[in-house]
Formats: sequence, C-alpha cells, structure tokens
Amino acid sequence: MLVPSRRRLRLEVWIVLGLSLGQSAVYSVVQLLDKMTRAPLAEGTSTLNRSQSTREYFDLTYQLLDIIFALVPVLLVLYFLTDQRQAAPGEGSFGSAFRKLGFDFARPGKDLLQGLGLAALIGLPSLGLYAAGRALGITTAIIPSALDAYWWTVPVLILSAMRHAVLEEVIVVGYLLDRFGKFGWSMPLAIGVSSLLRGSYHLYQGFGPFIGNAVMGVVFAWLYTRTKRVMPLVIAHALLDIVAFVGFSLFGKAVGLG
Repeated sequence: MLVPSRRRLRLEVWIVLGLSLGQSAVYSVVQLLDKMTRAPLAEGTSTLNRSQSTREYFDLTYQLLDIIFALVPVLLVLYFLTDQRQAAPGEGSFGSAFRKLGFDFARPGKDLLQGLGLAALIGLPSLGLYAAGRALGITTAIIPSALDAYWWTVPVLILSAMRHAVLEEVIVVGYLLDRFGKFGWSMPLAIGVSSLLRGSYHLYQGFGPFIGNAVMGVVFAWLYTRTKRVMPLVIAHALLDIVAFVGFSLFGKAVGLG
C-alpha cells in the first residue's frame, strides 16, 4: 500500500475542510462582517438551532436531515484514516480509523470521567467570558435554541449537540493533528492552527466566542496529544452543548457555547 505524499494529503485536508468546518469558518467571517456593518456587535444576535419550517413534521425532517448530512465529512475522514493493513479480524471498514482516533468504547469509565472534568473546566469560565464579551460589546447575544416547543424538540437538540461534538472533535482535533504531523509540522504549530480554526468558525457570534473556543481548542488538542483519544473530547463537547441547548429551550437562559 503506497503512503500518500504530503501534496496529496494537503489536497485531502483542503477537500475535507471545504466540505465541513473550513466552509463554516468562511461563512462565519462573512456573517461577522455583515453584523458589524449593520450595528454594534452588542446589538446583534446569533441563533444556533433555528426552526426551518412552521409545519411541525417538516421542521423535524429538516432538522434530522441537517444532522445526518453534517456528519458525512466525518465518514470521509474515517475513510481517509482507515488502514486495511491494521484492521483486526472481523473489524468493520472504519475500524482501524476509530482505533487510531481513540473514538471507541475501549475505556468507557475513564473517558466519561475525563469528559465530565473537561466540561466543568471549560463550561464555567466560558460563562464568565460570555458575560465579559457582552459587557465589552464584542459578543452578540447568543440564542442556543429557537425551535418551537414540540415533543421532539429536546431529543433533536441532544442529537444536534452530539453532531457538533463528533464533527468538531473528530475533524479539528483527531484528523487535523494526524495530518499536520504528516506535514512535518511541530506540535505547537499544529495545535495553534487547529485551535484558530475552531475559533474562526465561531466568529459569527463575536470576538469573545472566538477567543473562548480557541482556548478550548488548545486545551482539547493538548489533551489529545497526551491520550490519543478523541472520545473524552466528544463527551465533554456534547455535554457542554446539551446543557446550553436544552437548558435554554427549557429555561430560557442564553448561555450557549456553540
């Protein structure tokens, strides 16, 4: 099996980012400029989960389709990371990629504890940063959910949170750090670029969330370099977003991370 050249890997990375979070980053920058040229950022709002139809079951259908198709780039990444030479007997097509990323249930207890700890470490300071950003006028008002109250609203918000967690941690941390390493980049450079990308696709929320998510990216990426497991990061990210999305939907508190 031939080892892909650096040039081919760079093209691969551009394709993955162009289909996923790199595209989101470009839109985020444009949305930020749009908001800044309309009114001060403090007067703007950023809605994370919008209703897409006034008809209940069409809205549900659109929400589920968004979640499903948003995860297709994750499948692409798993395909690129798959190494059939290292596949265990009876292992599925993507088995070696899941093992390489540590995106499996090999150590559920430890992953859960690390995820809970990370969620607490990131969540509380993020609330303070959000409040500071609002006070300084560099952060928009964040509305984690604007879905109507249906029987499926909370389950869909939970699925949406899980979608964000899997998409971001698998691609921005697991995949990119693997590819950046193959480019010959130093670890600090790889972590820096990964973290800046994470911040950039949150810029539509303002400069506060950009800073907060970039710092979160440094912490998550550093931990991944020590553990080689993306699962605790997915758990932590999912918990943060579930609390924000569902908490806002039930209690009306704008405390989202995005």
